[in-house]
Amino acid sequence: MVAFCTGIFLLCGSMLQAQTPAEKLQELSQALHLSPQQKSQLLPILEAEAPKIEDVKKNPNLSPKQRAMELRSIHQQADPQVQRILSPQQYEKWQYIRQQEIEKAMQQ
Repeated sequence: MVAFCTGIFLLCGSMLQAQTPAEKLQELSQALHLSPQQKSQLLPILEAEAPKIEDVKKNPNLSPKQRAMELRSIHQQADPQVQRILSPQQYEKWQYIRQQEIEKAMQQ
């Protein structure tokens, strides 16, 4: 469990930096052990989210709490699709990664 949490923590740190959807997918693929089919299904979701997430992260008018709420809203829009693609274990890790992204945004 410690190794899992450490691995996810390190992954989240690198994922919170600006990345292309393909780069993010590559890191998610390693963390979640995605199949080629899962990767092809997740990429359009990540591509659709990327500009929205970047807009939120770069908006200087948002407070940390507002930034977190906006990110959570973006994530919630995609979650039903993602949940159909991932196994329950993968989805649990996915949610953890997303929560780390929100927490990091609140610190900025």
